Amino acid sequence: MTDEAGISLEELRLAARNHALPLEALRYDITPIGLHYLLTHYDVPLVDPGTYRLEVGGLVTTPLSLSLDDLRVRPAVEALVTMECAGNGRALIEPHVVSQPWLTEAIGTARWRGTPLRGLLQEAGVADGAIEVVFTGLDRGVEGGLEQEYERSLSLMDAHRPEVLLAYEMNGEPLPPQHGFPLRLIVPGWYGMTSVKWLRRISIVDRPFDGYQQTHSYRLRREEGEPGEPLSRIRPRSLMVPPGMPEFSTRARVVHAGTHFLEGRAWSGFGAIVSVDVSADGGKSWAEAELDDDVDSTWVWRHWTLTWQARPGEHELCCRARDDSGNEQPLEPAWNLGGYANNAVQRIPVTVV
Repeated sequence: MTDEAGISLEELRLAARNHALPLEALRYDITPIGLHYLLTHYDVPLVDPGTYRLEVGGLVTTPLSLSLDDLRVRPAVEALVTMECAGNGRALIEPHVVSQPWLTEAIGTARWRGTPLRGLLQEAGVADGAIEVVFTGLDRGVEGGLEQEYERSLSLMDAHRPEVLLAYEMNGEPLPPQHGFPLRLIVPGWYGMTSVKWLRRISIVDRPFDGYQQTHSYRLRREEGEPGEPLSRIRPRSLMVPPGMPEFSTRARVVHAGTHFLEGRAWSGFGAIVSVDVSADGGKSWAEAELDDDVDSTWVWRHWTLTWQARPGEHELCCRARDDSGNEQPLEPAWNLGGYANNAVQRIPVTVV
C-alpha cells in the first residue's frame, strides 16, 4: 500500500522506528544522544549487563570470553567520530528505492569511549591464514528471506587500525539501548553499517565473509545479480543549517532580507575537508566558506560559516565539500539499486521577504 507521494506503509514503519538529525542541531559540535541519527535493522535486544559476555574466537591461539567489567579495565581511549548512514539521501534519488526513506539528515557526531580492538586481537593471537574479522550482533531478524544475526566483517588490516574501537560509552554515558548497549564496534570514517551494535562475538576467519549484510546489502549495484562494489568509507558531504524560519507542514524556509550568517558542517571518510563552497542560485555561482581550525580529530566533521546578503525573491541555497584526497560532492545524485552513498549537494529553497 502506497500513499500519493510514493512512500509505502512499510517505509513509514521504518521511518517511525528510526530517526534523523534535525538540521538545526548541526550547531552542536557534539550531537546530543537523543538527536544523533539512529538506524536499527531488527529489534533492540534486551541485554543483562551482569551476564553479558563478548566472545573472541575462530583462528586465534587464545580464545577470549570477556565481561563488560573485563572490557572496562582494559586501556581506554576517547574519540570524536562523525557517523553517517550509507543510505543517507536515498529518498532524493529517482527512480524511487524502497527502504528506509532518508533525506539528508542521517548523521551525528559523538564522543565514544572504549578500548582499541587491536589490543584484543593481539591478546587473542591471530593464527596464520586469517584474512578477515567478523563481528556479530545480538539483534536477529529476517532479510532477503534469510533468518540472520546482523553481521559485518573487516579485513585483518582494517581491523588492526588504531582508531577502531569497542565502545561502551557515548558522550560520557553508558551506551543507551538503541545505540548498542552494552558494547558496539566503532569504525571511524566508514559508513555506519560497519559499526556493529550489541556486539556479542568476534570471529577471525580464513575466507571472505559471505553473510547477507556483506555480500548483498551495502553494495553499489545497478541490477540484481551484479556483484557490485562494497561500501566502506564515507564520501564527502556538507550540510547547512537551514536559515530563517520554517513553514510547519512543508518545512519551506522564509528569510527576511538582509545580512544572514550561514553555517554548517562538512566531513569525509577519505581525508580532511579542505574547502566548502556555498551557492545562493542553485549552483550557478559559488563563494568559498570559512572553515574553523579547531578540529581535534581526523574523523569528526568541520564547522564552516559564510555571510549571505539575502535579497527579496526566490533562492536555492547549496553547499558542497571537498577533501584532501581530491573528492568533491557531485551536483546531482547517481542512482543505484540500494539508494546508497548519495552525497549530491544539499539544496534548500528559500523565500526572502
